[in-house]
Amino acid sequence: MTAIHRRTLLGAAATWAAMPWRAQAQAAWPTRALKIVVPFAPGGTTDFVTRLVALELAKSLAQPVVVDNKPGAGTVIGVDAVAKAAPDGYSFVTVANSFAANQSLVKRLPYNTLEDLRPVALMGLSGHVLATHPGSGLRTLADLRQQALRRPGVLSYASFGNGTSAHLSGELLKQQLGVDLIHVPYKGQGPALADLLGGQVSVMFGNWPEFRSHVQSGKLVALGMATAQRSAHAPDIPTLAEQGTPLESNSWSGLLAPAGTPDAVVQRMNTEVGKALASPAVVQAFAQGGIAAQPGTPGQFADFLRSEITKYAAIARKANIQLDN
Repeated sequence: MTAIHRRTLLGAAATWAAMPWRAQAQAAWPTRALKIVVPFAPGGTTDFVTRLVALELAKSLAQPVVVDNKPGAGTVIGVDAVAKAAPDGYSFVTVANSFAANQSLVKRLPYNTLEDLRPVALMGLSGHVLATHPGSGLRTLADLRQQALRRPGVLSYASFGNGTSAHLSGELLKQQLGVDLIHVPYKGQGPALADLLGGQVSVMFGNWPEFRSHVQSGKLVALGMATAQRSAHAPDIPTLAEQGTPLESNSWSGLLAPAGTPDAVVQRMNTEVGKALASPAVVQAFAQGGIAAQPGTPGQFADFLRSEITKYAAIARKANIQLDN
């Protein structure tokens, strides 16, 4: 090795050693396993979307991507764990509608929604159906309104839990129809759906993929799709808007990182998520599950979050809802 070559290598090594740790990590990222926290129990739509995307990310990033379910306190526990994690590009959290709703609903959030986490990528969106059990006698949205007006405070609606999209959409439905429905919160969509099937609750907003087989078999009756247009997955079911109530309800999933995570890491992760959403495996699974991919930039996801926060704040304020956790 020549003296000039040796000096060049030594100079490069010295420059690398002098780089801040964040710049070094950013240049080599990723060099180890990544973790994505899902603040829900396993088995739901958010968990399903995260695991599908994580499998593709592990291939493209050439590092393991571990999915860690950390439910509790209406997703606050899992989100807070990532908000307080090191911003080194190895910790992420998948959030859903409740993340935006909690900004207004939870009195003492342990993190700042807009400052302690930064948007990475919106991933998937599943439209809701408003459904009832056959024994209710309800077949249309007009039937629901008429029966609720005749029997105020008797009919009920189930939700995935306090502060979830099904809860806030139920309150919005009450407001738009001018009726009184009793809210019955459950710990997840599974147990709520079981009681809807059993006739213990009157109606419920839920993810079409989980409701589809029950509607098709006649075990549930779809009163309407809570989507802007008729769903390609359920073209025969009219929307609520077609029935005079322009209400949209859905479950979405998006990826966040701790504030301070390097821009280059966020952008790379966003790019890789976009590739994952376009991969044949994810496209096929989303199509079968009735989930729409939502590729876009971190900035677009940030705008989406702000609009969701504003939307849920208005519903919560009018319904006078606030949670204790």
